[in-house]
Amino acid sequence: MTPIALGRSGLTISPVVFGGNVFGWTLDEAGSFDMLDRMVQTGITTIDTADGYSRWVEGHEGGESETIIGKWFASRPGMRDKVQLITKVGTEVFGGGGLSKDWITTEVEHSLKRLQTDRIDLYFSHFPDDGTPHEETLAAYDTLIKAGKVRAIGASNFTAEQLTAAQSAAEANSLPAYDVIQPEYNLYSRERFEGPIADFAQAHNLGVIPYFALAAGFLTGKYRTEADLKGPRGERSIGRYMNEKGQAILAAMDSVAEDTGASHAAIALAWMRQRPGVTAPIASATSATQFEALIEGATLSLSDDAMNALTKASA
Repeated sequence: MTPIALGRSGLTISPVVFGGNVFGWTLDEAGSFDMLDRMVQTGITTIDTADGYSRWVEGHEGGESETIIGKWFASRPGMRDKVQLITKVGTEVFGGGGLSKDWITTEVEHSLKRLQTDRIDLYFSHFPDDGTPHEETLAAYDTLIKAGKVRAIGASNFTAEQLTAAQSAAEANSLPAYDVIQPEYNLYSRERFEGPIADFAQAHNLGVIPYFALAAGFLTGKYRTEADLKGPRGERSIGRYMNEKGQAILAAMDSVAEDTGASHAAIALAWMRQRPGVTAPIASATSATQFEALIEGATLSLSDDAMNALTKASA
């Protein structure tokens, strides 16, 4: 599996990024270790997590995903050097949050401890913080980069206006700028990336690693009726896609699957990989079958006709 340059960040990543939100949520520690082992063995070497994963689960406080990844690193000597590690700061967790210098400086140490590592390859501002000047946030990251604790920084869920303001603040104050963005983007939800944000990313050579690549599992094709909405993912996230637009997308995917023999998940990932400006989509798996679809999606090439049919159905 050929690594891909992540925009201007200086990092290279795998063509699909493994989403670590499932660790400690829909996957226990043993299952997480199994997926992580499979990941590296098959060439997916980039992990995306966050300090807030999985605080939405009853009884959790956040940090569960990072903790499991850290235990995996500790039990697999030398593995840290084979992986590109992404995590995030800024969500409300552990009585703090936001992008102030004090919180970033405090929380990065907690993440490093949970992850059992001395460095983070890509550190994201998870959500914008309108109460903190961009200069303060970027200055905190500057300190971490100079200390070798962070290699590159990114912005998740930022608007085009917020990205522009952060870029201007970086240039005006000789501070590091965001090199990567992480928007919500998939065959169903295109409006949060396409347009001004995509234009900004391409103009500034930013890496783009979208989340919700499989629309919380809807684009795997296994959710067709309300009766299919079972389990934590179905109940929490998928119902919003069960409408006329969603059915049109599934019908187009059915046709492409018949022509190519590829799984729906692989088709969804391949569509994203071939879209302008996208570096690599983020997707997770909780079983060997789901994982095989990620591998397939990392290498599948769709024809122009297939791309056009999918894009038209999702317009």
